[in-house]
Amino acid sequence: MPALRMVDTGTLRLRVAVEGEGPLVIMVHGFPESWYSWRHQIGPVAAAGFTAAAIDVRGYGGSDKPPAIEDYSLEAITADVAGVADALQPGAPAILLGHDWGAPIVWNSALSRPDRFSAVAALSVPFVGVPSRPFTESFRAAFTDKGQFFYQEWFQQPGPAEAEAEADVRRFLRSFYYAISGDAPPGTWPEKPAGATLLDGMVDPPVFPAWLSDADLDYYVAEFEASGLRGPLNRYRNHERDWAWAQPFKDRRIEQPALFIGGTKDPATNLFGALADPIAAMRPHVPKVEGHVLEGCGHWTQQERPEEVNRLLLDWLARVRT
Repeated sequence: MPALRMVDTGTLRLRVAVEGEGPLVIMVHGFPESWYSWRHQIGPVAAAGFTAAAIDVRGYGGSDKPPAIEDYSLEAITADVAGVADALQPGAPAILLGHDWGAPIVWNSALSRPDRFSAVAALSVPFVGVPSRPFTESFRAAFTDKGQFFYQEWFQQPGPAEAEAEADVRRFLRSFYYAISGDAPPGTWPEKPAGATLLDGMVDPPVFPAWLSDADLDYYVAEFEASGLRGPLNRYRNHERDWAWAQPFKDRRIEQPALFIGGTKDPATNLFGALADPIAAMRPHVPKVEGHVLEGCGHWTQQERPEEVNRLLLDWLARVRT
């Protein structure tokens, strides 16, 4: 286990798992995860001569949990990431690594603060530029307005999604993790009508895939039983606010060296069917990106395929460093 430290970002305190010495690599997790989702990367990155710092995003785990929905905007969370960089490596640019929601967080941190971040790597979610409209408008046009369920619509109203997930955290995590993993057969993420709940029709598998052990699941369950899901779900309730904040950067590219790793069975890699080639779609906006899509890999990239991710990540970090 790496050392867990409380880091003052200037506005609140985040719990950060820290190991190693050298240039700072800040790791940002997604939903519903924690610093622990980087457990396979922290040691190897530290051994390669870097300071690995995996954060609990605000609202999660041991980090502070402000109450308001707007407290979970991209503007606020990218400021947290910069605050961690300032606290752990003042005066020198940091390298970013993000997965799931952590990917948009690190993409937008690199976009908005190119002075503070020298390179950026993201797993699962590509960056295809500042959007022309809020994502709520996009997913409602694609799903809700056609009478189809979309999980982020279910997350919009405070209360019901929290109640469903918190009623049985273990079932919620097992079902959610399994449904978009590379191990789930087609149809495990069920098609259902708008107005359904997240867990309607979801499968809690009798035996979970080996990439998540009982001990791993126990850690996540304990974290969310202690913290609740309100803060994590509030991230999804800021699409309009995030869109407005990002507009001043719409003509800017991410010019730093970049790495993207997705999976052929990850619905986020092609943005829910919107992209035929996510890496080609990224290049106008991230011209120095190196891209890899892992065959058969689902959404939980660095947990499902730690050896492949570490090989690609460490090779890229060595070249970025030099």
